[in-house]
Amino acid sequence: MAELRKEHASDSGTGTRRRGDVLENAILQAAWDELGTTGYNSLTMEAVALRAKTNKTAVYRRWPSKPQLIIAAIIKYGTKPSLEATDTGDLRTDVVTFLQGVLKPLQAIGAETIHGLMSEYPGKEHPLSTPLPPRADGALFAAMKTIISNAEKRGELQTSQLPERVISLPIDLVRFELLTTHVPVSDEAIAQIVDELFLPLVRAASQAK
Repeated sequence: MAELRKEHASDSGTGTRRRGDVLENAILQAAWDELGTTGYNSLTMEAVALRAKTNKTAVYRRWPSKPQLIIAAIIKYGTKPSLEATDTGDLRTDVVTFLQGVLKPLQAIGAETIHGLMSEYPGKEHPLSTPLPPRADGALFAAMKTIISNAEKRGELQTSQLPERVISLPIDLVRFELLTTHVPVSDEAIAQIVDELFLPLVRAASQAK
């Protein structure tokens, strides 16, 4: 109760007692603004509390660590990934455009923030990998199947009945790149994955049918 009174008292400068979603939104907005101003490495929970016009106790009670706070701010204010299958009339362009749409939010966050979050986030599960769910699970695999199916309809491939591992290969490889390098997957890396690994394998599998 004493901590709660302290938290409310720290907000007295705003003229209101903020609590619940109002206070949480203020903290998240402050964290997002602080990230854009100082960068991840220089960001402190104290600075976020000061910008949000509250105290460290209010921040730590909701987000026990800096990575957890920044992840929450990114989820709320960052660019959302595009999980829709593209249909440009060309298989290569479809796959490259799709992967770029999925990874664009991580590229926008920047290498410093991603490295910090991947290195410091508590526990084994990194929320930054959640846009890349396991094979055959969720919208990403469904989108890749749609892209392959569209290529078959256009006559680019002989069959869309490809092994699951082949269909999910671009997703698996960009996930591996992210989790091992701790930096955003570049457009150049995406192009190499598609041109040097995925397309040759897909075309070889198609011709073998």
